[in-house]
Amino acid sequence: MTLFFRTVSVEDAVKAARSVAVPMQDEEAPLTAAYGRVLASDITADIDIPCFTRSTMDGYALAAADTIGASESLPAMLRLAGRVGMGGTADMPVTPGTCVYVPTGGAIPRGADGLAMVEVTESIGEDVLVKRPVAVGESIMVRGEDFAQGSVVVCGGTRLSARDIGALAAVGTTRVPVRKQPLVGIISTGNELVPVSDVPAGGQVRDINSYLIGAYLSSQGCIPEYYGIVRDERSALRSVLVRALDRCDAVLLSGGSSKDDRDMTADLIRDSGEVLVHGISIAPGKPTIIGRARGKPVIGLPGHPASALVVTLVIVRPLLFAMTGEREHDLLTRPMVLAENIPSVKGREDYIRVRIHDGRAYPEFGKSGLINTLVRSDGLVRIPAGMEGLEEGEVVEVILW
Repeated sequence: MTLFFRTVSVEDAVKAARSVAVPMQDEEAPLTAAYGRVLASDITADIDIPCFTRSTMDGYALAAADTIGASESLPAMLRLAGRVGMGGTADMPVTPGTCVYVPTGGAIPRGADGLAMVEVTESIGEDVLVKRPVAVGESIMVRGEDFAQGSVVVCGGTRLSARDIGALAAVGTTRVPVRKQPLVGIISTGNELVPVSDVPAGGQVRDINSYLIGAYLSSQGCIPEYYGIVRDERSALRSVLVRALDRCDAVLLSGGSSKDDRDMTADLIRDSGEVLVHGISIAPGKPTIIGRARGKPVIGLPGHPASALVVTLVIVRPLLFAMTGEREHDLLTRPMVLAENIPSVKGREDYIRVRIHDGRAYPEFGKSGLINTLVRSDGLVRIPAGMEGLEEGEVVEVILW
């Protein structure tokens, strides 16, 4: 018996997607190739960072107490006891009434607890005039202030950014423990599909979803593997699905919008596994399938591009988090004033494409098969299942593409 249109909530669909995830194994990557990968375990500091107390400005290291009451009209006068070179050690100590010149990043000598920027000083021979008080700790960074030895620098589950890579370099990490990148098979189904290199004729359309979904998977640190176009024939789809499951960590099938085609996809998944979801209370994207075949996740995406992309964002994204161990985080949003009313059907979670202009969100109403609304839009507005729409003038959170 078909399960088609026995819809579940988005929340339950996400739970189902997470439940079929198979965690990726760990591997090591060189630091130069770790950008965008998911860190498998915490990285701790091997030394104190910085490993010496240093200056944050060009100036004069001194005892802050020597500058109490200093002003433009009555500066504190200190004797210059020496200079610290970059990369060198601060051999000369600061004693009461003396100071030492230190460049930005240079070592602060013993006895100094602050630094006067050159901009508030004046040199006269071997004397230095300080024209305002210097606070204890001013313009210096003490040893271990950034990261103490043994402290966590970057947490496991982080998708490594350029900032994170810099932090790993600071603590001497040359080989980075990361999760393997999921190899995700993409299969497009439909008798109407032709390769993008062909000019469609009659009722044909070019295969958009393979590349739309593949590009998104790449942005999430996955490796898409394209299996091309498969006709809506059981034996042909079974053959390609088996081949993809033998090689890939997960498979996304796109297309088959009719009831019979969707039932065929669900039956093929069920033949070697189970179907957990066959229909979600979401628009666009209702005819989505979530299953497991040969122990691996298989998601049947709708054929219309906007529907496929919305389901990928809402359902596939949490699946990828569960596979890679990446710490889940919300999609990037921006608060905007809604420029028009948006109707909705209660009991269904709606995702409406919107265009942002002058701080307002303008709905891009259109059928899920349209490409122009995807291109023109800047993101999505989510309407929860319990609401019957949104009104003009409301502040909404726009999920940015």
